[in-house]
Amino acid sequence: MKQPQFVICVDNSGYAASLELRKVYELVKDLEAEREGYFRIIDESGEDYLYGAERFVKVSLPKDVKAAVIRAA
Repeated sequence: MKQPQFVICVDNSGYAASLELRKVYELVKDLEAEREGYFRIIDESGEDYLYGAERFVKVSLPKDVKAAVIRAA
């Protein structure tokens, strides 16, 4: 099973109810969306939606932090 990837929101303009600045979000793998410049994110609604990739920065979390984030989800 592939490990989840995470991103941090750096721009929530126009989506303040859906995205929180500086928050870590899980990235749902969607290669077609990424080729088009979008990330599929599980947002504050608990559902996955497409957002412009420029709103996020991919992060590599330490193993123990990643495990804690996965448990908290």
